[in-house]
Amino acid sequence: MTEDRQVRAAKNPDETHHLSFSQIPHDALTRADRPATIVAPSAGPSAPRFQTDPLTRVRELPHRYILAALAVGALFATTACGGPFPQSTLHPAGDLGFEIDRLFRLILWLAGGVFVVVESLLIYVAIRYRARPGQPPPARVHGHTLLEISWTLAPAVILIMVAVPTIQTILRTDGPAPAGALEVSVIGHQWWWEYRYAESGVVTANELHVPVGRPVVLSMTSADVIHSFWAPRLGGKRDVIQGRTNRLRFTPDSVGVFLGQCAEFCGESHANMGLQVVVEDSAAFEAWIAAQQQAPLPPDSLSPAAREGLEAYRRIRDPASNTCIICHAIQGVSGGLMGPNLTHLGSRSRIAGDMIPNTAEGLARWLRDPITAKPGSKMPNVGLDESEIAALVAYLQSLR
Repeated sequence: MTEDRQVRAAKNPDETHHLSFSQIPHDALTRADRPATIVAPSAGPSAPRFQTDPLTRVRELPHRYILAALAVGALFATTACGGPFPQSTLHPAGDLGFEIDRLFRLILWLAGGVFVVVESLLIYVAIRYRARPGQPPPARVHGHTLLEISWTLAPAVILIMVAVPTIQTILRTDGPAPAGALEVSVIGHQWWWEYRYAESGVVTANELHVPVGRPVVLSMTSADVIHSFWAPRLGGKRDVIQGRTNRLRFTPDSVGVFLGQCAEFCGESHANMGLQVVVEDSAAFEAWIAAQQQAPLPPDSLSPAAREGLEAYRRIRDPASNTCIICHAIQGVSGGLMGPNLTHLGSRSRIAGDMIPNTAEGLARWLRDPITAKPGSKMPNVGLDESEIAALVAYLQSLR
């Protein structure tokens, strides 16, 4: 039966692809003659019966081409090491950030050691026990008790080496707040941050001001969906959940502006929910608190353009939900709670969840069409004309 199949295959080569490997004689599949890949023939009578596999084609390339490809790949990989990275956890600026960084580096070295040991053994075994011409099949091994115990215990020991410092770090950084700590309530909204200072009664948005060297305790909750407060250089993430209060404690040790971000997907403008932590010396912080406690200028002290803006701010619109005073609070003017407190909006560097510069152009862009400026914005397009926009810009910039 086998000889008949061989005769038919010799007379009609196009039928050879219908043969299974079990039907092909053993001597026809010797190591020297066996093709890398068997493919079905093309329609043409001279189509090749076999093709070389991709790995073999790569091996046949000149070494300079392979080295050039590796060099280009390495070059692209190193571009990830550029900068600047203002939200990098690798440059901590507070005690919590340093604790997390210390734990990260310890685990990195442990993981690096495991990688070196495992890869070294893998390379040694691959070279030492590689297939050689004329070598008989290797003997079967039915188990090695010492090795099996070793590779069971080794991961357990490594996990203990990771778990102990991790638990120690949690206990050091998650304890009660020290005496004299600055307490701030943080409320996450779609898509901005609200800050309430318990000691001074100051209420602001998006820019968190704290003094350098003083412990800070953030008590965080959400007004809507789950958010996550994250200022990478100062500390780790904390989930911000409606109906629950989570706390974050840190002590900043460097003066500067540290950027942060909501780290939990919270809707359409999640990526635009940024924040700033402004760390300043004690005198500058006290001056900021004193300025925030001041009432805004009375109408008689405003410029004509700002007074027109105040009137535009107070104007009842149709529908009523488009009226500014319903959503926003300004001390002595309105008491809205849905949007950011605007009492000292002019003192902030950015608006719209740290997305737009707080300039005349930025304010006008925001007032003209907030939904286009920030997708998903809860602030509707009020339909202001250009004269109202100019007047409101003048008034809002006066709120310092």
